[in-house]
Amino acid sequence: MKTTTKYSPEVRERAVRMVREHRAEYESEWATMVSIASKIGCKAESLRLWVRQAERDAGERDGLTSSERDRLKALERENRELRQANEILRKASAYFAQAELDRRFKP
Repeated sequence: MKTTTKYSPEVRERAVRMVREHRAEYESEWATMVSIASKIGCKAESLRLWVRQAERDAGERDGLTSSERDRLKALERENRELRQANEILRKASAYFAQAELDRRFKP
């Protein structure tokens, strides 16, 4: 079972800023993340994901920015809802067309 802990945007921003500020003090970026994650109380992998997303948002890394991801998610949701509505209308149309055919041929 997957559980998630929500961290406030302020905590995330602070953690990302700390990683950027203290990179030179550690032998690798990962070592920096492990150290800072233990101080904040989150997993190092979570911090790595936050840093990567911040880099994408700043244009330093290829990929979708947060706003683009949100927009894509909304469009996918809308697309799914429209497909469901289309399917309902298609079935209703077939039902009423069959009812109309049955009504015409009954004496």
